[in-house]
Amino acid sequence: MTNRSGHPFSPETICNILRERNLISPLQEKMILAKRQEVGKKIQEINRRNKSNGLLDERFSDRISIIDVIAFLNLERADQSEKVLDEELIYQVLADEWKVPYKKIDPLKLDLNLVTTTIPHTFAMKHLILPIGIQDRRILVATANPFLQEALEDVARVSHMPVDPVVTTRSDIVRLIKEFFGFKRSISAAETQFARPGVDIGNLEQYVRLEDASGDPDANVRHIVNAVDHIFSYAFDQRASDIHIEPKRETCHVRMRIDGVLHTAYNLPKPVHAAIVSRIKTLARLDMSEKRRPQDGRIKMDKADVEVEIRVSTIPVAFGEKLVMRIMDPDVLFQDLKYLGFSSHDMALYQKFIDMPHGIVLVCGPTGSGKSTTLYSTLRRLSTPEVNVTTIEDPIEMIHEEFNQLGVQQAIGVTFASILRNILRQDPDIIMIGEMRDLETAENAVQTALTGHLVLSTLHTNDAPSAVTRLLDLGIPPFLIESTLIGALSQRLVRKICLHCREPFVMTRKELAQMGLDPGKDGEYRLYQGKGCLRCRGTGYLGRTGIFEVFPLTKRIRNLIKEQKPQDSLRAEALQQGMIPLRQNALRAMLEGTTTYQEVLRVTWGQT
Repeated sequence: MTNRSGHPFSPETICNILRERNLISPLQEKMILAKRQEVGKKIQEINRRNKSNGLLDERFSDRISIIDVIAFLNLERADQSEKVLDEELIYQVLADEWKVPYKKIDPLKLDLNLVTTTIPHTFAMKHLILPIGIQDRRILVATANPFLQEALEDVARVSHMPVDPVVTTRSDIVRLIKEFFGFKRSISAAETQFARPGVDIGNLEQYVRLEDASGDPDANVRHIVNAVDHIFSYAFDQRASDIHIEPKRETCHVRMRIDGVLHTAYNLPKPVHAAIVSRIKTLARLDMSEKRRPQDGRIKMDKADVEVEIRVSTIPVAFGEKLVMRIMDPDVLFQDLKYLGFSSHDMALYQKFIDMPHGIVLVCGPTGSGKSTTLYSTLRRLSTPEVNVTTIEDPIEMIHEEFNQLGVQQAIGVTFASILRNILRQDPDIIMIGEMRDLETAENAVQTALTGHLVLSTLHTNDAPSAVTRLLDLGIPPFLIESTLIGALSQRLVRKICLHCREPFVMTRKELAQMGLDPGKDGEYRLYQGKGCLRCRGTGYLGRTGIFEVFPLTKRIRNLIKEQKPQDSLRAEALQQGMIPLRQNALRAMLEGTTTYQEVLRVTWGQT
């Protein structure tokens, strides 16, 4: 480690380093030094208010550094005016100056026991250091101040391993110390408390406002409540779409699906599993005494002041009840259609579908292909004060006040078909049916379309033209299909390349064709892949987007349906009239640098 003369965290030293790196101008440096006390007082006042509201640990309320001041000012970088100088960039620059590696911590890759048992919670809070891993029999310790030699030597003594410090932002260290030690404290206490059978954790409210994770773990007595709250908060922070809680012989695995891929978040003691499941079942208003039959429920919860719906499903497996929660985030479900991934050609076609006054529009694809997002986003575009939008769902995935939403209840005979028979008395304009599962539902949907209503629904088919075959298989006559079906849409989700670590490479048409991907023209193609960085956890992917296949029922295709031509004839005619198939749209996304050829192969397997 190297540092300049004077204290390494003095305002002058920090500003001098940033100015030499061309991140602040001399004028900005003077402004920072002149306003540091004024800004420091503002930050302290904010911290005092947060502390009074229980949002800040008192041990940190007065620790204001020049780095906090600079980050608070949100200054434009002197080298790139479109970017701001934030805390993470400042620490990256300082780490480079100090010749100490910088590391952005991925919470999913931390070992809960290593973090919480190597050093005491009070020691970690006092020095703001955090053990994060072991490499080559050396312990990695994250710190915002690598000059704390005495504290690092103490970690080496208690761990019996040499210490390698890495620099991390102070805010990340503070957050992770509170979360991990608080969660570990809750789990340990719960393991003792619930190590015996027959525990009842009480009747709790359905609407949950998460406890703040910044509270002192020593004051935590609601161990399971806090542990479950932490799991939810952690899932929200990691952008998870699903949470899996799986009982094993001696442990309980908590896994989270992020960008379509499952990651193991925690391995918990087995005695805690039943109590965690009971807590979640209570929140979802499920029958806590029933452990042998599958159950479904839902929870409404806060996520950054936005109401999030969580669908809960339980099934009995070999070692207990397995529980899966799907997070229905309104920011994901309700989007502008132009941001879903449509090409301009397909967007224009789909817009024509939904602009029709009556008929049936079908969205097709396997489970998890984004059909709900497409339907909800479509309904949101169509919903105006002049129209009555009604949905029939099993279950209602996301409650939206602009829609009139009905939930199927099979136990009392409230089915898709029975609701459809009665819903026409409610004067609907647009009806969304969650899924066409049987002939009765399909027949009622057709009759609804024939009487002047726009009907949106889903089918589980591999491609868009297969929607016609599926309706025929259900028993709908060809003449009714060709007179009511406007068009079908098939879709998949591909992972997007992380823009923070995207890098180009070149492949030839021959190389792509050998994998079954033919871009059309000979020559070399400039493609992209994610190198793997802190923001994407080394995966090279960040977020997902849709690829689509839009199948319009033109006059010629309607005639083919009436003539009961096979599906291959329908597809061939659609391609001849300009339908862009799924694989070709996926290739477009690949050539545009949105996704990789590996993702194209994965999601369009079996497609041509």
